[in-house]
Amino acid sequence: MRTRFLYPLLAAGGLLLLLSYKFAIDISQKPAKDLFSTRPFPPLVDTDEPPYQFHLPLRTKGRNIVDSRDQRVKLASVNWYGGSDELFIPSGLDIRHRSEIAKLIRRLGFNSVRLPYSDEMVMDNPMIEADLLSANQDLIGLRALDVYIAVVESLTDAGIAVIPNDHITQAAWCCGVNMCDTAWYNNQLGPLCRVSQTEDQWIANWVMVMSSFTDNPLVIGADLRNEPRGFWGTMPWGKWATAAERVGNTLLAINPDWLMFVEGVSSSNDLSGVRSRPVVLDVPDRIIYSAHVYSWSGWGSCEGMYAKRPFVSFVKSMMKNWAYLLEENIAPVWVGEFGGPHEPSEGDFHYWNNLLKFLKLVDADFAYWAINPRKPHDNEKESYSLVEDDWETPILDYRLRHILELTRQ
Repeated sequence: MRTRFLYPLLAAGGLLLLLSYKFAIDISQKPAKDLFSTRPFPPLVDTDEPPYQFHLPLRTKGRNIVDSRDQRVKLASVNWYGGSDELFIPSGLDIRHRSEIAKLIRRLGFNSVRLPYSDEMVMDNPMIEADLLSANQDLIGLRALDVYIAVVESLTDAGIAVIPNDHITQAAWCCGVNMCDTAWYNNQLGPLCRVSQTEDQWIANWVMVMSSFTDNPLVIGADLRNEPRGFWGTMPWGKWATAAERVGNTLLAINPDWLMFVEGVSSSNDLSGVRSRPVVLDVPDRIIYSAHVYSWSGWGSCEGMYAKRPFVSFVKSMMKNWAYLLEENIAPVWVGEFGGPHEPSEGDFHYWNNLLKFLKLVDADFAYWAINPRKPHDNEKESYSLVEDDWETPILDYRLRHILELTRQ
């Protein structure tokens, strides 16, 4: 493990030399051409075996999440979306029973789930149409928040940790150019927003959601807001950090064992502001920072910030944005979203190779986006899915191969 005194050397340009020496990595600028390896596919998890054993509660210790035995816990997570979208519930409940989806998630090697919701879902809490719950007959006649709670309970019953995520204000596919959803509040925009909320309302929504899980220890924390970005990436880090402290302290007053996941600004790509302005809560050792890394992450690039970048340049960008927190043993970083399509372009696979190589080197916690085979809006095919439309059959391609390697690191 690298030690803190090495960082000035790494920042000055020695990072790639050190990594290539220690890990014998290939720092070629060219992506691998063979997308589908001829090696045997790694075995999936035997779900007849006991699930990953979380020794709760969890806390942070330097760059790691640790358990009650002071042992490192690595979150190998997957996103299961839908609760933040226009149908208001996690997708797939019309295809498979939620307990079977939980079993599938375990089979794919994940020990935790990031479960998005929208503020509109919480505030309106609409009745869910029966045909959206046809494979979960016991949920028919329930409202959105009740369905969300039932899904969480099925996951934790299967031994899977859950991190609720406030994904968006107005229930919709995230994240477009709608100014009403670029921050945790939008009341300053008045009638321009179909769903309006203040910072106080955002906090009240969090209290409503998390109060249902005070007695469920496998709900390990809260991902406080998806991609706070402001208009065109203008959200100041200090403003977001202050809001995160306020909501984090409110939730920790309910349950001091919860972890608070704080995403970066600029669509969760930038955590560089933590160095001079960390998030500080009333309960110590509860902050996990979260970065999202896609080929298009960041601002100012039409084709994608990381679609063509050489590995040396990619590493420098990751170190500047968030990985310094790991390198200097400051705090854990959970890469809460990353992903790629089943049929990647050259740029997609170039980005994927760089990121997966880097995640293995720094041994970061992660959450793949996403398991869902279909998007809620118009039942559109989800090219990033890890499973077929039956919510049962895994897609055995380069993504799942690399994720299984990452989880077993």
